[in-house]
Amino acid sequence: MNTSVGDIVREVRALSWSRTVDREMVHRASVAEVLLTDVRQTESGDFEAAASWPRSHPTFPRDGADLHSPLMIVETLRQLGIYIPLRYFGVSPAASLIITDLFFDLDPASEPRALSGATGVTCRVQVAQVRHAPDGSATGLRLQVSYLADGAVFALAGGGARFLEPEQYGTVRAGRAGAAAPSVACANGRVRPDAGLLGVTGAHDVVIGIEGAALLVDPVDMRHPFFFDHATDHVPGMVVLEAARQAAALESGGRLLRPTAGRLKTARFIEYTPPARVLCVPHHATCVFRFLQDGEQKAFGVLGYQ
Repeated sequence: MNTSVGDIVREVRALSWSRTVDREMVHRASVAEVLLTDVRQTESGDFEAAASWPRSHPTFPRDGADLHSPLMIVETLRQLGIYIPLRYFGVSPAASLIITDLFFDLDPASEPRALSGATGVTCRVQVAQVRHAPDGSATGLRLQVSYLADGAVFALAGGGARFLEPEQYGTVRAGRAGAAAPSVACANGRVRPDAGLLGVTGAHDVVIGIEGAALLVDPVDMRHPFFFDHATDHVPGMVVLEAARQAAALESGGRLLRPTAGRLKTARFIEYTPPARVLCVPHHATCVFRFLQDGEQKAFGVLGYQ
């Protein structure tokens, strides 16, 4: 394969944390929610990326702690899973990203402390199991990401994704594509758990509700800057993962707050109505969870804690 001087410069240049990538390339409406600042393909065919995790992010604790939320690992994975296919694998900007499964593992002994405005994170990304449409564009792939700070690996994450063109997405959604999310959450008679027990900054971060004996996916703030940065016609995957985390915190009496590992498998889209039920069973340092809606298991997984 012939390599131009421009290609060589592109491959060997240092990663930059100076500005974010275009928000459209990570499916974010707000620039403030873009974590990636640079992505490049290496000579080996793998990828390297720079991400900036700000202390001002909505997930960052306001209790004096100096550790980022584990959700930042997953959100960085999500953004890489959109940017790389759009930039390097011919996926259309109009395509929808469908997460099939994901995992993350965090080493608390080596994770970076957030001592100033933002933490610079380096990502080493491997792409595998790429599936192609007849026109050569990718229809699905798997990512595995190593996260480094100050040259040391502190987390791993990965997962699978499918990419659906608008007409394919419309078929899969069976008439629900583009449906508006409810503007008001928490029906009458539904109780909110205490935010402190769930390990979140305030009541607006709560994404679960209690109705009788049932624990439900029911975000307080349908305009939350992180969870609902842009309109979606189904419950976003990050809300699903956070609902599982909050359910584990509640069911463990506040003992299981900050997971250091997790696995999530999605089988069906979780709709806004009727609210999906969250079932979770804490056991020592783990919590197994599943989401039920309309008599179906929509998603399931496990969270691990130190």
